[in-house]
Amino acid sequence: MKKILISALCLLLAAGAVAQQKKDANGVNDTTVDKYKKSDDVGNKYARPVPGSSRKGKNPVLLLIGDSTMRTGTKGNGNNGQWGWGAFAYQWFDTTKITVENHALGGTSTRTFYNQLWPDVLKGVKKGDYVLIQLGHNDNGPLDTFTARNSIHGIDPDTVVHVTLHDCRNPKDNGREEDVYSYGEYMRKFIRDIRAKKANPILCSLTPRNSWDNDTTITRKTETITAWQKAIAEEMNVPFVDLEDVSAKRLESFGHRKTDYMFYYVDKIHTSKFGAENNAYSAALAIQQCPDCKLKDYLLDLTPVTAQVNRKPGKPVVWLCGDSTCKNADKDSTGMWGWGSQGYLVFDSTKVTFANEAMAGRSCRTYLREGRWDKVYNSLQPGDIVLIQFGHNDTGNEIGRGKDRNEIATGKDSTHVYKHETTGEYLTVYSFGWYLRKFIDDAREKGATPILLSLTPRNIWPEPGEARPTDNSKGPNIERRNDSYGKWYREVVEATGVDFIDVHNLTADYLDAIGREAAKAYFNHDHTHTSLLGAQQNARSVQQGMRAIGYNDILRPSRDNLAK
Repeated sequence: MKKILISALCLLLAAGAVAQQKKDANGVNDTTVDKYKKSDDVGNKYARPVPGSSRKGKNPVLLLIGDSTMRTGTKGNGNNGQWGWGAFAYQWFDTTKITVENHALGGTSTRTFYNQLWPDVLKGVKKGDYVLIQLGHNDNGPLDTFTARNSIHGIDPDTVVHVTLHDCRNPKDNGREEDVYSYGEYMRKFIRDIRAKKANPILCSLTPRNSWDNDTTITRKTETITAWQKAIAEEMNVPFVDLEDVSAKRLESFGHRKTDYMFYYVDKIHTSKFGAENNAYSAALAIQQCPDCKLKDYLLDLTPVTAQVNRKPGKPVVWLCGDSTCKNADKDSTGMWGWGSQGYLVFDSTKVTFANEAMAGRSCRTYLREGRWDKVYNSLQPGDIVLIQFGHNDTGNEIGRGKDRNEIATGKDSTHVYKHETTGEYLTVYSFGWYLRKFIDDAREKGATPILLSLTPRNIWPEPGEARPTDNSKGPNIERRNDSYGKWYREVVEATGVDFIDVHNLTADYLDAIGREAAKAYFNHDHTHTSLLGAQQNARSVQQGMRAIGYNDILRPSRDNLAK
């Protein structure tokens, strides 16, 4: 074995340079609080577990080995808006047959994980287990200073560098001597140790970064780390799971804006929850596509969940996404009705299929969080139309408390991390306008046409002598929300160019015209929810707006089809 000694002069020069660094070799801050200890954060379900502790009877365990792209920081709980995909990997496995443990830790390389964490993790590995290894993002930088985590580039088994550590982040490491091996040799060490336990090693390519070779192609590490992994996998007869390529192809299909929010603003390496979930799903797809990976036998059905709609050949679907003003009980003539119940009085059933996918009590955020938007998104086909109408449940003080459904009150893009007052979990919340833009962009991505609808008006009128609303642009009567929601909708329209139907003011104009007493018949139970008569009037406003933006060909011949 060849040994290369680094001179004292080189060590001193390197130490001096690295001492000035505030960021690591990837250009990001290493936010890991304690690299080599499991988190003792009580109640944190994302903390690194005791190896093998999730085992159910004789079932195997899948142990994930990786860095911050698999678990951000020590706690891995999203408190900085960043998530690793290991937190969501279990969602794609049949946990009655196999459990998934995330042993990754931010800031680690093949070298530091193998030397510092692996001995403890290996104790929990049993016969028949699976160990998926994804390391490489941190295998660059100095060998002997700062994080002291670099491995030697390549896969040469005979090259080793003997170093004395200086100016390291952990003062206890200073003066310690260490042999450093190639990237490939550390991988061989992992594989040998796993096989000695009669378990199953799997190599996994890195997660892609938000880096593009050109306008359509995500950068891949095909000539460096991916090539080394493939070579080691072939040499050692180990399955190779190409997560990087599967995830990158999905990002390429999303485009630049959607890819941008797959990463949480701080840098182009660490993912938001959206990006982490995308990588977890991509990893499952890559495992499914790997011909010699027996781990695929434990996967759940990866087919995207779709909405149940009776799609007719040659007829586009008009989808309605919204809250209780769109879909309510819709059955008792004296009860509460959403206008979507009158959909076929608006749209010509010989031309389109109308699908009311609204749900009472939902905001943009909860509609997305509960997977309702995903069902619509997964069902969209070119030529479909998506009506998007939210607002009644979207602002207030319910971020991190109560029903936890509100968003940041603005039409412009904004985001903040909140801590839930009951569960203690960290929530990355975006603005009302951001969620609307996501729905709009997603629809266009699928070749569908989004149309934004403003919220329906509420039955709130000024009392005698009471000051008139400052945003009442049409008169001194029913409440208008043109300085809040109206402003935010228009900010989204300006940013996206989406077609817009101002249901709020169209219906409010009608109610102003008939007066306060007559308007009472259009609401039921409270000032927000409509009676059948009110639902029909809101549907009439939608139909009026659809005509104004040029959709006559899919509408019923006349709005008079709607009962007055």
